[in-house]
Amino acid sequence: MKDENTITFRLDPNNPPQTDCRRFDAMTDEEKHAAALSDPDNPPLTEEQLARARRVSPIKALRFRLGFTQEAFAARFQIPLGTLRDWERGAREPDAAAKVLLRVIARNPQAVMQALEEDQQLEPVRDPG
Repeated sequence: MKDENTITFRLDPNNPPQTDCRRFDAMTDEEKHAAALSDPDNPPLTEEQLARARRVSPIKALRFRLGFTQEAFAARFQIPLGTLRDWERGAREPDAAAKVLLRVIARNPQAVMQALEEDQQLEPVRDPG
């Protein structure tokens, strides 16, 4: 592709473009489908493509949302790396306790990180017996 055919621009995060969806909302489903089919850059997926598509694991989606690599997520939340990998690829399901941990991480990751950091700072309790 030649440079004269490429348009470069930067969006101003303080002044995002306004989208008027009224025209789209007024379209019928058939008109929307026809418009999608007419886009040569991004046509709708075929039935075959949809059948081959794989869903992203919710655990992987959580990790992406938090911006962690597998290694960093596993280390930060004290989950064995192999276990995390198995969960993400669907080879194993988290047990009930792990599901609770993941749910809490999803809702308040900072609280979990703080609790785990505080736990590491505690002195071990020695059994007097």
